[in-house]
Amino acid sequence: MSGFSADWLSLREPFDSAARAEADAVAAFAGESLGPAPRQVVDLACGTGANLRALAPRLGRSQHWRLVDHDAALLAALPGALQAWGQTCGYRVANGDAGALTISGPGFDATVHRHRLDLVQGLPGLPLPEGALLTASALLDLVSAHWLDALISHAGRARATLLFTLSVDGRVVWDPADADDAAVQAAFAAHQRRDKGFGPALGATAAAWLEARLATAGWRTQSAQSDWRIDGARAPSMLQALIDGTAAAAKEQAPEAADAIRAWQWRRTAGRDATRLLVGHTDMAARPPA
Repeated sequence: MSGFSADWLSLREPFDSAARAEADAVAAFAGESLGPAPRQVVDLACGTGANLRALAPRLGRSQHWRLVDHDAALLAALPGALQAWGQTCGYRVANGDAGALTISGPGFDATVHRHRLDLVQGLPGLPLPEGALLTASALLDLVSAHWLDALISHAGRARATLLFTLSVDGRVVWDPADADDAAVQAAFAAHQRRDKGFGPALGATAAAWLEARLATAGWRTQSAQSDWRIDGARAPSMLQALIDGTAAAAKEQAPEAADAIRAWQWRRTAGRDATRLLVGHTDMAARPPA
């Protein structure tokens, strides 16, 4: 599975938070299906805990979280990230028993356990309590149809509710436009479909594929757009990261077009402060069949 740095996760989190607000009804749909406290939540590819920071106050009541990731460095960074968040928001974050963390805030409290697991090989052994909320952020585009089928089966046996947020859906709008936007984005999209460790990735088709699959199997689904809107004048670092990341992936996918892609990257960098970018995402929730 491809790795992500803590710096990148920190850079994107404010844009993720703003995007989630557009799709708040989807999170509410997922939360309504959960049973009485304590609410059980399993967060896949948790990174430094952004999903918990977004959802724990939203879910309310008492919660038990299992934060799952394969990256030991990101799991090690989790306590510091949660402590900083707690100080900013006025929540109490403390060390609990057996390496757990405890979080207390208005209307909610949470016990948090970290769990290192290779999601490629270890999915069958993933602990998933009956009736839990199984959630992930920015994961679906990395995985394959085969892996998602296995996840659906695992979740179905536990009668878990699903909530997948911030899945890219292929909508990218640069303003102002550049003549090479389409070619560069096509190469980038092809790169997204490469094997990221889970098999051939679904890329931007993942959220729609999963929603259709679940609906066919009788799950009740709901989805909404949760788009990044980036103003280069206000967020130059984020926009530059996306320019450079898009160019790097496109050049890797289409090395024969490297000169044209580098020229696109130079023009985009030169005009960054006058550029706005929309990157389309989808939030999706699903309740198990009655």
